[in-house]
Amino acid sequence: MMASKVSLWSCLFVFSLVVALSNGEDESKEYVLTLDHSNFTETVTKHDFVVVEFYAPWCGHCQNLAPEYEKAASILSSNDPQIVLAKVNADEKVNQEISEKYEVQGFPTIKILRKGGTSVNEYKGPRDADGIAEYLKKQTGPASAELKSADDATSFIGDNKVVIAGVFPEFSGEEFESFLAVADKLRSDYEFAHTLDGKHLPRGESSVSGPLVRLFKPFDELFVDSKDFNVDALEKFVEESSAPVVTVYDDEPSNHPYIVKYFDSPLDKAMLFLNFSGDSADSIKTNYQEVAEQHKGDGLIFLLGDLEASQSALQYFGLKEDQAPLLVIQTTDGKKYLKSNLESDHIAPWVKEYKEGKVPPFIKSEPIPEANEEPVKVVVADSLDDLVTKSGKNGVYDMQLCRVHRLECIGVFVMVPLDGSISVCLCGCFLFLLEFYAPWCGHCQKLAPILEEIAVLYQSDADVLIAKLDATANDIPGDTYDVKGFPTVYFRSASGKVVQYEGDKAKQDIIDFIEKNRDEVAQQEPAKDEL
Repeated sequence: MMASKVSLWSCLFVFSLVVALSNGEDESKEYVLTLDHSNFTETVTKHDFVVVEFYAPWCGHCQNLAPEYEKAASILSSNDPQIVLAKVNADEKVNQEISEKYEVQGFPTIKILRKGGTSVNEYKGPRDADGIAEYLKKQTGPASAELKSADDATSFIGDNKVVIAGVFPEFSGEEFESFLAVADKLRSDYEFAHTLDGKHLPRGESSVSGPLVRLFKPFDELFVDSKDFNVDALEKFVEESSAPVVTVYDDEPSNHPYIVKYFDSPLDKAMLFLNFSGDSADSIKTNYQEVAEQHKGDGLIFLLGDLEASQSALQYFGLKEDQAPLLVIQTTDGKKYLKSNLESDHIAPWVKEYKEGKVPPFIKSEPIPEANEEPVKVVVADSLDDLVTKSGKNGVYDMQLCRVHRLECIGVFVMVPLDGSISVCLCGCFLFLLEFYAPWCGHCQKLAPILEEIAVLYQSDADVLIAKLDATANDIPGDTYDVKGFPTVYFRSASGKVVQYEGDKAKQDIIDFIEKNRDEVAQQEPAKDEL
């Protein structure tokens, strides 16, 4: 099972908060159920509430979570109603179908399965035993709590969290049922409440009458109302209104849920990193807030990161601290746009230029290696386009004989900077197997010696190249390569067709794939009118 890139953000902003604590419980009894393909469906079907952790034995975060998860299971073992905690080794091939069904793309992934598995929610709570237990206890009751007095409302809503409260003339009817449906669907992320009397609610006038939904939040305008009870519209209202206009990324724990929500969003992202205590910080923050409010709702969301707390983010983007104040925009297709050492009055015009398509994308890349003599060649972002896609943008051109067609091609060979001897044929006769990997990925480490053996095998075949690219240190063109986990392997055929290899990672399977996908045109001489 591959680790998702989207999960890298969760590693940066969620798992950094987790501390593995040993416990003194009796370890002779295991409270977490072990499930696999043979007993998963039966177990889930017969329980009303099951929490399932999908893990990999080699995953460090899973290893840290394990004792906390087991302790939480022991705490909840006597809970009424019953709360079952279970785990599935998603690294085992026999459990792959289960993992795919529940869209497991990173480790650990925790799902809450209700009503025999007919309702599925992502677990987004704490990672310590007590926090897990308390979070899950709240998840077993009604999706929305009734507020019977002003004291109830004040205690439930508080000042430091997002709460969605519905005001209704009666607890029945289409509007109320729609509200409960959204509450049940989003209960893992938000707290919901309902009342017959709008006067119980804090903040705002006391003459609130239903049906109405009021979303309370500890930022921006503090609350916002909606009277649209269409389920999809109400869900959209909750999701959009519960995020700050500008998400603050710092060491304050109360901001972490909004940071996770920000990076989980499918929208394009603007991120400004600066020293919060710097001389110009207040002016930059003010102007950035104004720009964010101007672009609210147009597909671009904003984050303000404290430079000291944002080191992991800078490392992820391949940026340096001396570039701050630094504004980065990352689009949904993976492209990045960069404005470094900006001043307060740069923000609005630069964002305007970006919106008008006048800002060129920034590409993170390792240096092109000067020596590249190992059997598996190293490719970086700055050489990927030349070596695989265009084959010759910055190379040294030299008319030669096409080694596949054994005829002079209409194109030319280009000497590319791999080991000084690799020639790429522009007519499309060059075969290329490229692995996108992460240095920390256990599966990538297992695949490395296999690719090494394959590369040695093909060393005498001048038309086949085996290469690798560190996807954590280099940007990848999303329009050509869909890299959602590691390792991801792509093959470029002799005709220039780029396809993803999805077979087993065994040596012979990969070799068979290469040989099978050698295009027929690469096996025969072309007609003269094709030259």
